[in-house]
Amino acid sequence: MPIRQLSPHLVNQIAAGEVVERPASVVKELVENALDAGATDIEVRIEGGGRERIEVSDNGCGIDADELLLAVSPHATSKIATADDLIDISSYGFRGEALASVGSVARLVVVSCAAASGQGASIEVDFGALSSVRPAAIAQGTRVEVHQLFGQVPARRKFLRSDPTEAGKVVDVLEWLALGRPGVAFRLFQHQRKTLDLPVVDDPRLRVEGVLGDEFKGKLLQVDLSGAGVVAIWGLIGRPEQAKSSANGLRMALNGRPISDRGLLHAMREAYRGLVEPGRTPVGFIAIDIDPREVDVNVHPAKSEVRFRQPALIHSALLRAVRSALQAANLVPQLPLGGASLGSSFAWASRRSDSGGVNSASNFNADFPGGLSGAAAAGAAAAGAAAAGAWQNASFTPHALGGDRGFEFAALREALAAGGTPALGGAHDVGSAPATLLTPPRPATRFFQAGKAWLITFDGDGIVIIDQHALHERVMFERLRAKLTVGSLPSQPRLVASNIPMNGEQLERLEASQELLTRLGFDVRASGPKSATIYAEPLFLIERNVDVAEMILSWLSRERASTEDGEAVLSEVLDMMSCKAAVKAGDALGDMEIAALLRDLESVERATNCPHGRPTAMRIPFRELERRFGRG
Repeated sequence: MPIRQLSPHLVNQIAAGEVVERPASVVKELVENALDAGATDIEVRIEGGGRERIEVSDNGCGIDADELLLAVSPHATSKIATADDLIDISSYGFRGEALASVGSVARLVVVSCAAASGQGASIEVDFGALSSVRPAAIAQGTRVEVHQLFGQVPARRKFLRSDPTEAGKVVDVLEWLALGRPGVAFRLFQHQRKTLDLPVVDDPRLRVEGVLGDEFKGKLLQVDLSGAGVVAIWGLIGRPEQAKSSANGLRMALNGRPISDRGLLHAMREAYRGLVEPGRTPVGFIAIDIDPREVDVNVHPAKSEVRFRQPALIHSALLRAVRSALQAANLVPQLPLGGASLGSSFAWASRRSDSGGVNSASNFNADFPGGLSGAAAAGAAAAGAAAAGAWQNASFTPHALGGDRGFEFAALREALAAGGTPALGGAHDVGSAPATLLTPPRPATRFFQAGKAWLITFDGDGIVIIDQHALHERVMFERLRAKLTVGSLPSQPRLVASNIPMNGEQLERLEASQELLTRLGFDVRASGPKSATIYAEPLFLIERNVDVAEMILSWLSRERASTEDGEAVLSEVLDMMSCKAAVKAGDALGDMEIAALLRDLESVERATNCPHGRPTAMRIPFRELERRFGRG
């Protein structure tokens, strides 16, 4: 086939394939044009999910009648003039392709009135065929109508989804744009029915809550980083328990422009590492302001992908800002009681002694299988009514929460401090042999173990239920990581080296992980084409009776073992080591061991979640109990 010049219409249709993917793409381009025109009120109407009709009206500066023909021509724009303008783009659009591309695959009508002229005009593009400019009645601003999108391009039209799906994409686009422009009103009508109404707001928080929904109202954490040189960051993010299984709930804007950036998404996930379960993504909105010369938005026709001149700086700034917001917050999840009756689950509360208190520690054991165990049960039985009196006399008066961990165990502190409780240390440190499962400080009385899995206590806002395994896992994780900042973990050679079978892929990952394994206290080397030998292992894993061979095989079977992301690899292997070594559900803890674990709630980072992101504790608010008992 000979080389030939493509017709302008075919060129526009090819360009439309990059710019116009679906109705939502058209809405995005038209609304961005309205924002560039200075509009403060934008109304969108769609029919048939947008494939049959799209109408976008705004109150912007409008287009002069003698410029309408240029407005629908390819590569015509008012936003840039020279190549130098491409390095300092502050507008949404700049390519001059949108209207021409839409007009090549649909019937396009543009009606506009410029502020200076006071007289409206219109032009029509019918699948590439232009009409003349005609007078039209319209107030200042612009109205763009798009009819029969892809009507003459059936190959493209058949790839569109159902009307509800396409309409949902339109909603997503409008909400994303609206997040970055709280001073602009947005409305969406579907078949004459209003489905989105975002009025102008002075407080950006109100716009974010309006988009994310009532479930996030008053619950979002503010991210604020200013004075960091070329970048400023502001946003509102969800609590860890509000994370979603997809990334759709996390929106980002760069200088007001909606963007999708894998590096920034990675920074967000790293900030939440250990607070949300793997595979889940935090919810929220992040606005990044940066000098336009520090970012290239001319990467893709859709303009949602960008390229930073200093990506590491932006990544670090976002990571630091989000981590600061999380560390300053009370991250203990509230545990609503729902509609279930409290009668059966709290039956023990009705059994009282003659003095009005709980009968005795033996009743706790009877009602919670494996409840107070070991030294706790013995001590409580010997104390009798005195142990019950500690609960009866405890003050449940709410008080302000203190610290940035989200726990304020005032009563527990008093009990632990009575008689001069020594500071934790010695056997409690990783690498030193503990006499019991956990270091035993002076016992406290305002807690107990239930079901050999849960620790029950209270703080100023409610009853706190703690997962003993999850909390101990977090404690061990943080102590291990702290030790690694100053050197390798203590290691102990085996008297007799042991072989473990490995396949080729595991051996390859073992070789690639030698430096990391040495830091962690392992000496494991390949000893044959299908085996490796363990010569030494971390001392604390020996003390915790962990099956090291099984753990190493499990670790080397994961794809993460061969990734180049060193921080992620270290975190994941520490996750596994901590999980294997931590106390388990079913382990009976004595009162001194429980008290030691509770002290760690305020002594380690992110004590509210285990390294895998699961919560370590839940709180039943006192106000919820008062409501359920009819005292509210």
